[in-house]
Amino acid sequence: MSLFEAFFLALIQGLTEFLPISSSAHLILPSQLFGWADQGLAFDVAVHVGTLAAVVGYFRREVWNLLKAFFASLKGEHSSDSQLAWMIVLATIPACVAGLFLKDVIELYLRAAWVIAATTLIFGGLLWWADRNATQTCDEYRTTPYRAVLIGLAQALALIPGTSRSGATITAALMLGYTREAAARFSFLMSIPIITLAGSYLGLQLATSPEPVAMDAIGVGLLVSFISAYACIHAFLKLVTRVGMLPFVIYRLVLGVLLLAFIAG
Repeated sequence: MSLFEAFFLALIQGLTEFLPISSSAHLILPSQLFGWADQGLAFDVAVHVGTLAAVVGYFRREVWNLLKAFFASLKGEHSSDSQLAWMIVLATIPACVAGLFLKDVIELYLRAAWVIAATTLIFGGLLWWADRNATQTCDEYRTTPYRAVLIGLAQALALIPGTSRSGATITAALMLGYTREAAARFSFLMSIPIITLAGSYLGLQLATSPEPVAMDAIGVGLLVSFISAYACIHAFLKLVTRVGMLPFVIYRLVLGVLLLAFIAG
């Protein structure tokens, strides 16, 4: 791929990884519009590392406190941070199980453009409904096992292309009474183990792949995905408390209609 393609795709990945607008819906558009080829395994690993570094870097204090509390809880020392850490672990399990058993089915049957268009529209509507009816009465530290499992199931559902991992988890959290900022923060913290696992899996595939690695494109992808994801997290947390989810709902609906138009054309 050219450096422009690497820059453009990394920018899309960095922005859409954490916004509730579906990264898969956006990554299909360049191929539809410009006929670009698949970016390759090495580039996928690079942008995963970039987005992971962004979310860990942004929440570095929280991550450090959660890790300390998690290991302290193994010695019997419990706190609100250890409770949250265990809830993040619990919320990660459904997506791991679903990915393990359903990955091939999803890759074979659900990566079609019409599926991505449909899920972009459907889950955009669900996000609107959840945001409109949200009670906004609790934060992420009041996550119970029941809530963690339900949000984890939403994250597993987001394995279907077009759903949006952040969109599904934020929708579920809003339905369960989280404030908008707490829903976003819990979704972002949940992304750390799942992106780590996904990146590790891709990394293992890359280690056994004969695919050549273009280091200049990899470097651009890593840097751009990191910067764009970091800026996206910061802006989203500031914006969502003031305007809610409606701008992202409208964007998803427009995007879904555009995808349907490309399919029909």
